[in-house]
Amino acid sequence: MPRRYDPERRQRLIDAAITVVGERGIGALSHRAVAAAADVPLGSTTYHFATLDDLLVAALEQVSAEWVADMERWERDTAAGMPLAEAMTALVERLLEGDRKRLELEYELYVTALRRAPVRPIVAAYLDDTAALLVRRTGDLSAARGVVALFDGLLLQLLLTGRPFDRAAVRAAFERVTG
Repeated sequence: MPRRYDPERRQRLIDAAITVVGERGIGALSHRAVAAAADVPLGSTTYHFATLDDLLVAALEQVSAEWVADMERWERDTAAGMPLAEAMTALVERLLEGDRKRLELEYELYVTALRRAPVRPIVAAYLDDTAALLVRRTGDLSAARGVVALFDGLLLQLLLTGRPFDRAAVRAAFERVTG
């Protein structure tokens, strides 16, 4: 039987991996689960991704690129004169009111770097890219890194605890970091 030409298969596998993690968590990620979600033979996953970490890296690279692109749009669309504390507070609020499942997926993949060394460089690049965007607002890389740390910390805490978003408290936290 001739091999079917399917140039989009690799991308479908990456999308399926993201779907599997989004629906069932990182623990459910397997070649078999991804093959089923992509509706392809199991051998396709190992052909394109020799290890599960290879697949995870590809998925996180895609999610991270989308996240950074969203942050670039946010930075570009945020009024230059808006205080950074207000802009960051509005961003946190928008993210929490938006696609919460997507936000949870992004942070689940992000936190996976704690246990899976191959994905750490992707997370490090996300942190660097986000800090570089914020340098435009802070003028200082150290301050930008502090804002990124607070931003991620606040979002993770709010996602994990289910506490309601407190605009005044979040803005006060950003004001302390941004001066």
